[in-house]
Amino acid sequence: MDTEIDRFLSYLSIEKGLSHNTLLAYSRDLAHLRRFLEKRGIHQPDRIDKNTLSHFIETMQKSGLVANSISRVLSAIRTFIKFLLMQGVIQDDPLADIHSPMKGLHLPKTVSLVEVTSLLNLPKGESPRAIRDDAMIELLYATGLRVSELIHLMVSSVQMESGYLITYGKGAKERMIPLGACAIMKLKTYLLIARPRLLKRRKSETLFISQQGRGMSRQAFWEQLKIYGRLAGLSVSLSPHMIRHSFATHLLAGGADLRSVQMLLGHADIGTTQIYTHVERDRLKQVHQQAHPRG
Repeated sequence: MDTEIDRFLSYLSIEKGLSHNTLLAYSRDLAHLRRFLEKRGIHQPDRIDKNTLSHFIETMQKSGLVANSISRVLSAIRTFIKFLLMQGVIQDDPLADIHSPMKGLHLPKTVSLVEVTSLLNLPKGESPRAIRDDAMIELLYATGLRVSELIHLMVSSVQMESGYLITYGKGAKERMIPLGACAIMKLKTYLLIARPRLLKRRKSETLFISQQGRGMSRQAFWEQLKIYGRLAGLSVSLSPHMIRHSFATHLLAGGADLRSVQMLLGHADIGTTQIYTHVERDRLKQVHQQAHPRG
């Protein structure tokens, strides 16, 4: 089993170009399955059958795992099964008649336009770090990037003259995202003033760098974002993904169509993007109740 899982992860990395974090998620989910199978004396993929997997799902449900988490694990197993079928390791799909449990609808957390404006306009200082952080936060809201995409941007990713940046999302899929005037202005300030002072004659192709001259980590940026969120008076503990959700929600509120938002976010399935229509409907319902004389 371990050999086939290793071959599968190598396939995802080399052939599909999946990110390190995605590979870790697949590895964790398949390790969960492997431990379950080993306890039942199953060490070969061709011995996995429908009854075993049904029992595996029941075990996850009894352990208190929520439907979304179970669906994620099953999605990883389905992809693994498809790989085994493609490689001829197994002949039949044991998941063919097994359906994922119904997912609950978890609306993404967002911050209001007023709160985002307070965050973006917050004076962050004149130090190289402050100028860098200001540019990163502005760019995050201007583009809706995932935090992993933000910290892996190269200097060459930003096309300042044409007003676009190029990023590579899940599955190494390239997408081009427009930059707003404010983001361009802050990026220029960062590139001209702050970045050379952070580099201190060192060389790096990474756009956003730390004081050590290396690329920023997700954790370091997240911590800084939370600090700025508190300074801006936000009532929530701010996260990069919350800014991404706000980007999408505010676009839809401003009249953007769902297909355009899907392309900007880099969602493979428009069904993923449709979650934001629920957020907007809730907002409209609240406005109606507050403003309509018989609301």
